[in-house]
Amino acid sequence: MWHKLLQAWKIKEVRNNLLFVIGMLVLFRLLANIPLPGVDLAALKQFFQSNQALGMLNLFSGGTLESFSIVAMGVAPYITSSIIFSCSA
Repeated sequence: MWHKLLQAWKIKEVRNNLLFVIGMLVLFRLLANIPLPGVDLAALKQFFQSNQALGMLNLFSGGTLESFSIVAMGVAPYITSSIIFSCSA
């Protein structure tokens, strides 16, 4: 396995694509920890814990709805809807 990864790393185009994907993942995880200003996170967390359906939706979104970060309104709704539709089909 390491031999294949080393071979892939030696190809410039593959290396650039891998670095881009890793960079986007790091950027997304950093932005996922920045909450939106003006949102009471304690009240939002309690709201999701009190409602079972919303708690399940938060579980499918990976917890981004509970933290209500900057990227929660960008990528998370698309990912959550695709997971829900694939589970229900």
